[in-house]
Amino acid sequence: MVEIAHFGVEAWLNKWEKSATYDISQSTIASLSMHDLLNLDGQHGQEFYAMLDKQKMNYGWIEGSPEFKEEVAKLYQHVDPENILQTNGATGANILALYALINPGDHVIAEYPSYQQLYDIPKSLGADVDYWHIHEEDNWYPRIAELKQLIKPNTKMICLNNANNPTGTVLDKEFLEQVVDIAKSVGAYILVDEVYLPLDHPENFTPIIDLYDKGISTNSLSKTYSVPGVRIGWTATNAALADLFRKFRDYTMICGGVFNDQLATYVLRHRQQVLDRNRKLVLGNLAIYQEWIEHEDRASVIMPQAVSTSFPKLDVPVDIHTFCENLLHDEGVLLVPGTAFDTPGHARLGYCAPEATLREGLKRLSKYMHQYD
Repeated sequence: MVEIAHFGVEAWLNKWEKSATYDISQSTIASLSMHDLLNLDGQHGQEFYAMLDKQKMNYGWIEGSPEFKEEVAKLYQHVDPENILQTNGATGANILALYALINPGDHVIAEYPSYQQLYDIPKSLGADVDYWHIHEEDNWYPRIAELKQLIKPNTKMICLNNANNPTGTVLDKEFLEQVVDIAKSVGAYILVDEVYLPLDHPENFTPIIDLYDKGISTNSLSKTYSVPGVRIGWTATNAALADLFRKFRDYTMICGGVFNDQLATYVLRHRQQVLDRNRKLVLGNLAIYQEWIEHEDRASVIMPQAVSTSFPKLDVPVDIHTFCENLLHDEGVLLVPGTAFDTPGHARLGYCAPEATLREGLKRLSKYMHQYD
């Protein structure tokens, strides 16, 4: 029997997210409605419906339409569209890469804490997993010296989450190049979940596939592009890995669905409009959040880049899980307790909710913390 831990953040949200009045827990930039999406073309959806009307509701393109692959390939420097494989969100992309490459006894190094898939799925597959810890005092960066200590001749993969969930920390190109050099020394793959694009300077973000032939970039439309409901993600790899992944993909996913593929392609064709909308929202909300932190003596945070998630430390005299449950019950405000990421005392705060939700959520959070004054 396969053993796997409960998925902390998903278990918490599955239980509580529909109960929240002020949900400031999410890591998606405020989701777009179908009305918002259809008006990206300025023609009330005529472009999208013209695309869709031509399609039969069969299985469609099994690994993503050529149009979808071409749009995704534009996000990278040197990835052939044929090496893009469509998946069920980035979760499906991560599962595919891990399922295809990790065997019992393999050694895996995983950034910790980060998205729980990246260490608990390798464990469930029988890998020997070492944690590469991030450090709050280093702006939530892991340390290269510690990676050098963890690397082994049989290290199969290094797993990263860039930007990090929950902290929002972005690993820069210089740092990633050092990771690549270490991975190359033993021929290890590097899998990077890249669903959070820093919108203050997106041009400075470097996908791992653009740095390393054995890099595996996974991504989706769920976070940066504000369409989690479409459930479309992808892997971007070299040709050999794409061929390997195809075999394993047949066992995990037939297709993303004709409607979803078409909507994903349409969103990506209009990605600049989506990114412009989201940059304005993220930067505006980040300023609101920064001001709140500066005046809130019961909260501190390593400020994230302009991504959608953060990990403040809350100064309350009760365990964070109980605090977050009580906060939801009494004030209608939802956070994710840091215990979901094995980091007590912190909470994930998604500041990219709609502005009114963020302002009221922060106001009520302050009020609730100050009952302990």
